[in-house]
Amino acid sequence: MAKPNTTKKEKAISKLKQEIPQSLIDTVCHRLAENHRVRRTLPAKGRLHIDRLLPFLCVYRKPPDHEDAGTAQLVKGEASYLIASGSPVFHKSVSNLVRAVAKTLSAEFGALLIVEIWSAPDGGKANDPAIPSVLPTFTIHAPSAASMTPTVEALEKRLRRFKVLKQGVEVAVLRDGKACSPGARALLTASEARDLNCSFVGLAVPPVYRKPNSEDEFPLLARALRRSLSLALRQTFFEYARSRTTHRPAHYHALGRKAVVKAVWDVDRRLASVGNQFDYLMQLTPVNSVSAWKQFQREQFQRVPEFHYRPLPVDPALLKRELYKVPIERVEDPALQRIFQEKQEELELKLTMLRDRDTRRFLYESLQLFGGVQDQLHRLAQDLLNQLSVRDRREKGPNLTAEDFARLAEAEFDFYRKSFPEFRAKTQIAGDVSGLIVSRGKLLIDSDLSMAPSRVTALLAHEVGTHLLTYYNGRMQPFEQLYSGLAGYEELQEGLAVLSEYLVAGLSRGRMRQLAGRVVAVRNLTDGASFVETFRVLDRDYGFSQRTAYNITMRVYRGGGLTKDAVYLRGLVAILRYVQQGGDLNPLLVGKMAITHIPIVKELQYRKVLKPVPIVPRYLQEPASLERLEQLRGSNSSVVDLVC
Repeated sequence: MAKPNTTKKEKAISKLKQEIPQSLIDTVCHRLAENHRVRRTLPAKGRLHIDRLLPFLCVYRKPPDHEDAGTAQLVKGEASYLIASGSPVFHKSVSNLVRAVAKTLSAEFGALLIVEIWSAPDGGKANDPAIPSVLPTFTIHAPSAASMTPTVEALEKRLRRFKVLKQGVEVAVLRDGKACSPGARALLTASEARDLNCSFVGLAVPPVYRKPNSEDEFPLLARALRRSLSLALRQTFFEYARSRTTHRPAHYHALGRKAVVKAVWDVDRRLASVGNQFDYLMQLTPVNSVSAWKQFQREQFQRVPEFHYRPLPVDPALLKRELYKVPIERVEDPALQRIFQEKQEELELKLTMLRDRDTRRFLYESLQLFGGVQDQLHRLAQDLLNQLSVRDRREKGPNLTAEDFARLAEAEFDFYRKSFPEFRAKTQIAGDVSGLIVSRGKLLIDSDLSMAPSRVTALLAHEVGTHLLTYYNGRMQPFEQLYSGLAGYEELQEGLAVLSEYLVAGLSRGRMRQLAGRVVAVRNLTDGASFVETFRVLDRDYGFSQRTAYNITMRVYRGGGLTKDAVYLRGLVAILRYVQQGGDLNPLLVGKMAITHIPIVKELQYRKVLKPVPIVPRYLQEPASLERLEQLRGSNSSVVDLVC
């Protein structure tokens, strides 16, 4: 039976589905004029996202005749983008939208840059990242106007730094003015673009992010390319804004996304929920360290002590299932997606370690998480132990007890509460911890603590002024990851904390020897030495007291071999180099992060996604500490020079 003719009503409905209503266009322009965020769904799975008033728009039009897997994702990380259908039936409607948006943005900044991105034809070997003999080519289609040269050069320069599977790329610049994909019509006519002072640049991207002649993507390669391309586009927009518009951004990162969509908060919350269900270090802290020491002592240090641990409060397998249900792929922002991906992987590894606690597998997983001790760090630790001879500097008066230190810590809390009432840290004296541990905003103190008075100021700077302060600073940020800790935060966190001891003139000879001893113990562990052998090396070869040698060895061999204690000295070396090269400590106080996250944190600060740091540590408020910090800048000091 023949199909009935399409009715006029059906044709009208079909036409409406191919058009962007004028009412929507008017709403978009009205919101932009008031500097409000615009995020609208368009026909044919299109999307318009404009974070705020910005002098650029990134465009991608879907080819009407074939699939184009992965290319739309290249623009989704930008603060101002349009994804629309490239079908001829949609052209007029899309053109009307672009014209209206261009008029609004150009009126604000005096000019507008539109960068259209498309995938280059699949060139087989030329676009196959597995064949390094033929480099993939990015092609920039630029206008011939000399005024656009700085903008085009900025894009070309950044693209030439790209690496695809460790191989470089080719970049071609064509001054042909054809800023749209082959076969597509220009979004604006030449006269319209001239009247609106709107410039167009096209970028053909080699489809290395999917298999040749296929729609199957390479997810990890695609993610890396999106991140690199996003940085290149921002630098391009930055150059255009400075040279062609009235806008003066402080940094190219300031042109990134400021508004954060719901998917980001959902991912952040769910990752934090998984992490908050277990306390990793507490689960790896022996509850019988004191009694194990006494047993070890009674047996003349000949037999490996047996350590007991708290029962696991979670089932690692079930929690991993929950962890990998977190939809990180929905996060459009490349910088945030990278942070979340790293944290997901770290949480999975920590859960595996808890499952494998007290087994041979634990050490290998610890090496994955914290690394081992490289030869250079090992030599430094040995040099420190040999240069810093053992001195018994007995102080007048008795050592402080746990109760004494708790009172001093509470007084330090009061200092911070005066400027920041939300600083709600508490002390807790416990018999099942060793030394001092900061856990979720609390300072846990070993009930058997006996502390020399000279160490008090340094440890308050370390535990309160660094660990607790970054915890509460992180809690004031919009991302929960910043107080729980970004992936791999321990090295920078401990390095900063030890630096704080130097800044308050409290980094003693004994403390530096302790940090070096930990490195030697970790190296011995990974080289195959037993608990007893490492204890003897520290005791007999390096002159540590038997109790100190036991404590260092216990920390390193707990759980089956925890290499974390190497991060203290390694982190101090890294933070010293950072300060000597002029690095600013302020971004490091935002929360708990790794060295590799500093550029991303700075980027998020420029984008005003992160709030200013609410609490500044006491040691960065005192003239003597600031003077010590300033003396390090540009210096050639080594860590041994930090000993007070």
